[in-house]
Amino acid sequence: MSPLRLFLVVLSCIVLSQGQLQYDYASVISKSLLFYEAQRTGRLPADNRIPWRGDSFLDDKGLSGEDLSGGYFDAGDFVKFGFPLASAMSMLAWGMVDSVEGYKKAGEWENALASLKWGMDYMIKNHPSPNVLYVQVGNGEIDHNYWGRPEDWTTSNGPRPVLQANSSKPASEVAGEQSAAMAAASIAFRQNGNTSYADTLLQHARELYTFATTYRGHYNESFPEVKEFYDSYSGYGDELAWSASWLYRATGEAGYKADYEQWWSDFGLSGRPSEASWDWKQAHVQVLLASVDGAARYRTAAESFCNWVVNTAPKTPKGLVFISMWGSLRHASNVVFLCLQAANAGINQQVYRDFGKQQIDYMLGNSGRSFVIGFGTNPPQRPHHASSSCRDRPAPCDWADFSKPEPNPQVLHGALVGGPDQNDNYVDDREDYVANEVTLDYNAGFQGAVSEMCNIYCRT
Repeated sequence: MSPLRLFLVVLSCIVLSQGQLQYDYASVISKSLLFYEAQRTGRLPADNRIPWRGDSFLDDKGLSGEDLSGGYFDAGDFVKFGFPLASAMSMLAWGMVDSVEGYKKAGEWENALASLKWGMDYMIKNHPSPNVLYVQVGNGEIDHNYWGRPEDWTTSNGPRPVLQANSSKPASEVAGEQSAAMAAASIAFRQNGNTSYADTLLQHARELYTFATTYRGHYNESFPEVKEFYDSYSGYGDELAWSASWLYRATGEAGYKADYEQWWSDFGLSGRPSEASWDWKQAHVQVLLASVDGAARYRTAAESFCNWVVNTAPKTPKGLVFISMWGSLRHASNVVFLCLQAANAGINQQVYRDFGKQQIDYMLGNSGRSFVIGFGTNPPQRPHHASSSCRDRPAPCDWADFSKPEPNPQVLHGALVGGPDQNDNYVDDREDYVANEVTLDYNAGFQGAVSEMCNIYCRT
């Protein structure tokens, strides 16, 4: 028996000993989409489904007065960090392109498109001209000194500060990432018949890619203040290849194929990365090109990565693939999503699907509890999330609410928390942001993976 098969047999025994369940993947998708709706900022639509959320930060503006309202809050705070936002949108878009049937089986396709469009509408705003991109709205230090409702934030000193990338202050990582997100989203909307909107997204994607490649530079050098929050560790080569790959898929143009082949070589993207994250897109590129291009070098790289994930990467005693302590479930979800897409490309299909199901089911309850708020057995109740920690108005909300031991008064349905440590230990404590933070990127790979699970297991 191969090591891959042996590991899966052992892991299956662990899961079965706890009573394997067929979880309601459709419900998880529904709830995850509610989490994204709870993260919306700007002027909320008439069909807003989150009763404890209202309009916020309507006066977010660019340096020339551009309207930068809208988009999504990053986490439990209220900054709009462009890098992880774009990454989350690119992952969500990928799932909506290649796991679309899962959303449709769940009856959530229209809500999924609405969540993607909310992000895309903001990205259209934050890219007002070809060589200008607003990579951040808000200041992390100022924001993290506030605990309360976003609707109650006062801007007596004017609009929130912004970071504008341009030809003299390049941000190739963010421009490349946002280009990939908009190119991928253009495919999703084109498949759904919204060709005009798809064309708009694709034009922005092209311009952002040109901006990223023409004015090359690290965004953490142009804006050192981002290092404290969302630094770039892997450089911009992976984002350039990621963007070119999605643009090739969206257009079929040979120039983009030549580009991703060049970036693959120039930035040494054939090696086996040790994670897949909002910053490190190497594994994403490998898996996407294994499907879109199909050349042996891409399929070999994707298989090497996923075989490492399944067979060699560290695991907790209960079987969770454990890549990093901070956001352990986010890291597991990301690699699961990628390897499920590798399976869809015909690589070790059953092995990767079995592994993916075991990992997702761990998060939904096979570990002994759910890690998704509002779902399953003993779900988290105290996420590190300011607005859901607030009682209904007119009650005040401040740092006293942060320190209360009681559950958050508002249920943040569908949010995946950071997760357990390497020994499966987890404490539901709002003050522990490592284990209990919730973010856009935590749910992105997770939602995509669950949509693929629903594609496979949900009944129509």
